[in-house]
Amino acid sequence: MNTFAFGTLLRQPAAGSILSLIAVILFYVLFGGVDLGNLLGAASWVNFAANLGIVALPVGMLMMAGELDISIGAMIPAGSMTIAILSGHYELPIIVGMLGALGLGVVVGLINGFLTVRTSVPSLIITLATLVAMQGIVLSASVLLTGNASVALNAPDWSKALFGQLIGGSFQIIILWWLALTAIFALVVHHTPYGNWLFAMGGDKESARNAGIPTDRMTIMLFVLSATSACFVGMCGAILFNSAQVSGGMNYIFNAVVSVVVGGVLLTGGFGSILGIFFGTLTFAVVNQGIYFTDIDRNWSSLIIGVMLLAAVLMNNTFRTMAVNYSPAKKK
Repeated sequence: MNTFAFGTLLRQPAAGSILSLIAVILFYVLFGGVDLGNLLGAASWVNFAANLGIVALPVGMLMMAGELDISIGAMIPAGSMTIAILSGHYELPIIVGMLGALGLGVVVGLINGFLTVRTSVPSLIITLATLVAMQGIVLSASVLLTGNASVALNAPDWSKALFGQLIGGSFQIIILWWLALTAIFALVVHHTPYGNWLFAMGGDKESARNAGIPTDRMTIMLFVLSATSACFVGMCGAILFNSAQVSGGMNYIFNAVVSVVVGGVLLTGGFGSILGIFFGTLTFAVVNQGIYFTDIDRNWSSLIIGVMLLAAVLMNNTFRTMAVNYSPAKKK
């Protein structure tokens, strides 16, 4: 019974990411001199994980479907600058700025999705083009409209409470948004037909289309979700910090993809889970931020982070292979 339960655990896409998270924490405690209570109670890595996690969830779903969106690196500052220009510089109601930021995400997502399903160009190249284009648009629009690359924003109290509040003085309200979105996406992906369609598209898009799955509509919807989620993170950041800048966001490309892969999603599509992405994001956040809680020389931080992330990915792949090859012993 115990063997069967262990084998069942290994078969879960999230198993590798959960075990990787435990291994990373143990490494910091045993070799970095980390106080476990201080690490688990710190807001820095949780805030980092929440902002990254909201972007990683739709990126992971796209990867499950066999696509990739790297334009998120430009959409985060685009969402931030849009609300700041509309509601900060031009002093329009904050709701106008919020709708403008999210609307921009919808438009760019539609462009990415439409070009992906209507052309033979890989989504990586398409979103690379929109990434560069949006960087130029955001910078040019900011300088043209405001004369600056940084714009102040004074959001009203109700928007601060919903999108830019610090809970307990240090935990960002976006953490609750991340948890809520994780629950919603998990319900949709793992308990509705949309999830089956998603994995079918990642396995063989042509066969999925022949089976009657609306692959084009699903692909466009996923790109819209990805771009809009990135704009949402940028919007929340502008409300929280009372300003927006045209720079920033590029690290999210690497961070999101690594979190998704650590979470057990295959780059080739067709395999993964929302829970795995959630724990993959937590693992990356602990690896990235936990180094500052150790006694380790900061000059070694990049090397240690790289090695630990590689080990986490390899561990994930190992457990996935064990799960595929595992079969419970038959009772005699």
